[in-house]
This record gives sequence, structure tokens and C-alpha cells, in this order.
Amino acid sequence: MTEGTHVSEMDDPRDGIFTQQRPWGQFQQFVSNERVTVKIITVEPGHRLSLQTHDHRGEFWQVLDGPIVVTVGDRTWTAQPGEAVWVPCHAVHRMANQGDQAGRLLEIAYGDFDEADIVRLEDDYARDA
Repeated sequence: MTEGTHVSEMDDPRDGIFTQQRPWGQFQQFVSNERVTVKIITVEPGHRLSLQTHDHRGEFWQVLDGPIVVTVGDRTWTAQPGEAVWVPCHAVHRMANQGDQAGRLLEIAYGDFDEADIVRLEDDYARDA
């Protein structure tokens, strides 16, 4: 995200991901020289995150283990390991694990990161926004 670009105007960062082959294998580069917050999220079997939105960040997810059931906007699908997902700023989204083992996602959040930016629309754990 270049200086002066608002996160809601940001292009889908999946287009910038590239894979580089090396003698020992390969690496994938997801982001370079950007202001981001990086997490690995673990979703336990039978659990899901709240259905939510954010006003100040977009999120890129790379499924590490799974499958993980993903909702972005009005689309819900089963994302497989290695799948890249873009959640634009303001998009309704959720991830869930319907499997029998923990599932993990790499999350790269673009924009101003603050856990208080979560607007919960539905929540299985009775948490407020």
C-alpha cells in the first residue's frame, strides 16, 4: 500500500504474490516493504470466528492447514491448503473449521490494525463488537 492510498481503495494483493525457485526448493513472497500486521490464526475443530467487518483494514489469508470454510461477502466456500483469499476493507467475512483437526491461516492485514476495529455481526461466544 503506497503512502496516501486508503485501504478501501487498495487493489487485491494476491496479484503481487510470486514464487521463486531455489536449489533447495522454493519460497512464496506475499508482501514487500509494506506496513502490515502478520498473524497465524488457528481455528479449532467445530469452531468459527465471528461474522465481522473492519473499517480500517483489508486482510489477505493464505490457508496453511485445512480445509477452512471461508465467507467473504455473500460467497461461502471450502478453502484448501495453499489457497489465497482477499477480504477487502468493509467486506463481511468469517472463517470456520468443520474438520476434526485444528486449521491454520496466515493473515496479512493491510491498513491501520487495531483489534477494536472488529464489528461483529454474529458471534458464537456472545461477545460485543
